[in-house]
Amino acid sequence: MRCDIPIRIRVLRPMPEAAMKVQRGKDELLAAVASSDKELVFEFELSADLSGDAPNFLGKFAQGPKSERFVYVNSGKYAGNPFTQWNRRAKISLMSITGDQVRAVAADPKLVLATEFEGVGRDGGPTCASVKGIEWKVQKR
Repeated sequence: MRCDIPIRIRVLRPMPEAAMKVQRGKDELLAAVASSDKELVFEFELSADLSGDAPNFLGKFAQGPKSERFVYVNSGKYAGNPFTQWNRRAKISLMSITGDQVRAVAADPKLVLATEFEGVGRDGGPTCASVKGIEWKVQKR
């Protein structure tokens, strides 16, 4: 079974001077659907193949090998801002998403699969590398 599911990623307290965008494919960028000093909100769809033991995420937003799928949230120059010192990407793992979560969201158009993370890392720059503590939750849109 293959289905398309809505995804929402919230970046909490992003750095004002470092743009952030979700990477689509190798070089396309997706801007936030909502933006403030408190958060950036990205929304897009992923395809999920549920024929195996765990969901296999497909499509232009899914990066990495089948056993390690993730979404990139780019910042600074990687997000299209040439006038910043930052050049980073945060890896948001998809591997903790369960088949039950995918089926729930696919069955109800009022639901979305969502996660969030802090926009500033321990070094004071935009969050980068593999983001720890990612929890995916089924939420109302």
